[in-house]
Amino acid sequence: MKILITGGAGFIGSHVVRRFVNKYPQYEIFNLDALTYAGNLENLLDIEEKPNYHFIKADINNASEINNLFKKYNFDKVIHLAAESHVDRSITDPLAFVKTNVIGTMNLLNAAKELWKDNLEDKLFYHISTDEVYGTLGETGLFTESTAYAPNSPYSASKASSDHFVRAYGETYGLPYIITNCSNNYGPNQFPEKLIPLFINNIIEEKPLPVYGDGKYTRDWLFVLDHAIAIDLAFHKGKNKETYNIGGFNEWQNIDLIKILCELMDKKLLRDSGSSAILITYIKNRPGHDKRYAIDATKINNELGWKPSVTFEQGLEKTIEWYLDNEDWLKNVTSGKYQEYYMNQYN
Repeated sequence: MKILITGGAGFIGSHVVRRFVNKYPQYEIFNLDALTYAGNLENLLDIEEKPNYHFIKADINNASEINNLFKKYNFDKVIHLAAESHVDRSITDPLAFVKTNVIGTMNLLNAAKELWKDNLEDKLFYHISTDEVYGTLGETGLFTESTAYAPNSPYSASKASSDHFVRAYGETYGLPYIITNCSNNYGPNQFPEKLIPLFINNIIEEKPLPVYGDGKYTRDWLFVLDHAIAIDLAFHKGKNKETYNIGGFNEWQNIDLIKILCELMDKKLLRDSGSSAILITYIKNRPGHDKRYAIDATKINNELGWKPSVTFEQGLEKTIEWYLDNEDWLKNVTSGKYQEYYMNQYN
């Protein structure tokens, strides 16, 4: 079986690629990534010599290139993770999110539709999406698979659009698909523009910790290794044309999460208690900031047997330890030096 994984050098993608390469040596895994700012091949150093692993530098926005790759390698299944994903960037450059998240997904769908049109047996287009497509929640309630879409940011609107196109190709052309919508991921290898690695890095360097508004925005947090397990289960056991929500059952207000992170970092760095908390700096809220996300992951638990393997506190401690043990990785990412790896290794 030939499996194309897009965005496999990114944060979530690298964990999915590593899991599939190591767990399923009978599969040929093709990792396609454009290696934009968040794509980092240093995330995959431990598997790059594996015989069932292949890296392809390509951009899903290039339709002709994608079509040629599908014809050349004859992929059987696709796990689509490539996306622009940072809400703040989507506010300043929304068109980039339309190009990658909507047009890029369309290019993949068209290539798969054309390649598989005469034989859809054992084919699958697995699309990974976000809980942000559902909009915002009040103080109570959870997002379920039947929650109406109500995106509020350019990022979530672009992902909602791509979800709709995947479903439309399933209904119009019979393309087999699965969609999963996940909550906020955290863990090793995450690019330090996201809250947790950004704050870990800023605490190490004793820089301000910028908190939007009053900090009382609530998110459900999912450990990335648990997400990779859920993707594995959905890929192998999920039903055609089904959607599964993947959440960590870990709701935290941002300010409470940050305070716990500060306490753990003070202990790990042998600093006085409260040393990191004084770095907290409240800043102007961003536009369209959703108040609360929370996922009901009952369906994937009941149907596929998935549940988180760690509590948030356990996952956060594992995450902090990874960044402290891999400060060279963090320095390479924050300096931009990591982008030299592809040139040195592949050129």
